[in-house]
Amino acid sequence: MTQPKRNTYRLLLALGLSLSLQAWAAPEKPDLKLGFIKLTDMAPLAVALERGYFEDEGLYVQLEAQANWKVLLDRVIDGQLDGAHMLAGQALGASIGIGTQAAMQTAFVMDLNGNACTVSNAVWQHIASSVARNNEGKPQYPISADELQPALTAKTKQGKKLQFGMVFPVSSHNYELRYWLAAGGIHPGYYAPQTGDNSGQLKADVLLSVTPPPQMPATMEAGTIDGYCVGEPWNQQAVLRDLGVPLVTNYDIHTNLAEKIFGVSQNWAERYPQTHFHLIKALIRAGHWLDANNNANRAAAAKLISQPYYVGADEKVIANSMSGVFAYARDDVRPTPDFNVFFRYHATYPYYSDAIWYLSQMRRWGQISEAKPDSWYQDIARQVFQPALYQQAAKALIAEGKLSAADFPDFANESGYRSIDATRFIDGKKFDATAPNAYLQQFAIGLKD
Repeated sequence: MTQPKRNTYRLLLALGLSLSLQAWAAPEKPDLKLGFIKLTDMAPLAVALERGYFEDEGLYVQLEAQANWKVLLDRVIDGQLDGAHMLAGQALGASIGIGTQAAMQTAFVMDLNGNACTVSNAVWQHIASSVARNNEGKPQYPISADELQPALTAKTKQGKKLQFGMVFPVSSHNYELRYWLAAGGIHPGYYAPQTGDNSGQLKADVLLSVTPPPQMPATMEAGTIDGYCVGEPWNQQAVLRDLGVPLVTNYDIHTNLAEKIFGVSQNWAERYPQTHFHLIKALIRAGHWLDANNNANRAAAAKLISQPYYVGADEKVIANSMSGVFAYARDDVRPTPDFNVFFRYHATYPYYSDAIWYLSQMRRWGQISEAKPDSWYQDIARQVFQPALYQQAAKALIAEGKLSAADFPDFANESGYRSIDATRFIDGKKFDATAPNAYLQQFAIGLKD
């Protein structure tokens, strides 16, 4: 957009044509730097930039890959980044002081699902003979964590324990890996911050530790870890390079929970409310494009983010999961239409209930060191997740004719809580976000309140 057009656009925004002044006010800060990690679910940011959705909102965005999740979070907090592709648990964890203390907010969920747990070939050799097979003689997925017992026994004889990588202590990957292990009767360990033990390995049968996503295949190949839980394309890369075997996707562990979010600091959100509003509008359009017409745009999206300044992985590897299939082995590619979800099932809406599930897992594994009343979980969810701003952005897009009311939840009746049956878990447990303490009581492994 040329400078004269840019100034005209700002003037039109300020005039508030067709909508309220609040909805159409110009961005206070049009020039932005946003961060991301090299994972396929950064795609809404790349799409919003490359398809001009940011510029349509009067925003001029630079996207910058970050070294790891901690660096990304720190740079959002100190203002070097205006916002970022972020772990859902990061915004919540920082807001309650896990690791870093800083009030954070999100008004947009980047995606649902998109992760898997992969084990090394050495682990697979221990368990392959006992894994159930389908009519074609191939493994029956998902594979329960209790199938790891032969590998656990082999390690014990060596005086060692299996070691798994996950991407960050408050990541979905950490909680999904723990959920899967515990559902199979394997204790993933506790955190004990009250005693200074933040390893997450207290009483653990399997040792979990942080490994940056792009380094996971090489770290497993070197034998430093025996497996990992990560987003794409790093599970598919392990398959392509014959390094390991995926056992379970997070869609199998649970369905319909926020995976990544677009996160900003609360200070930034309060200082630049109009900028935030226009960012959310652009990102909603990007999410919609990614899922439009039964994923018809996914091949183009895979090509886009394969570029080195985005994900920088082989286009075919990215396309595997992005196009609705998932390779468990080179000769075992299966349909997984909901492995990556960017818009359908109201994926972009920031549900309070999703936030409460993450908080429940922080308590289950000891990151929250003391029991909290149910009301505390509700209060924190409302502080961090901001559906009101999302609704404002969505209504503006509807008024502009860019999207329709049918694309969104029924805002007039929306409570911010998914129905209890909306999310299915691998162990059959039911999650009622209005009663997180009762939810925790269901588990044989984990803190109970």
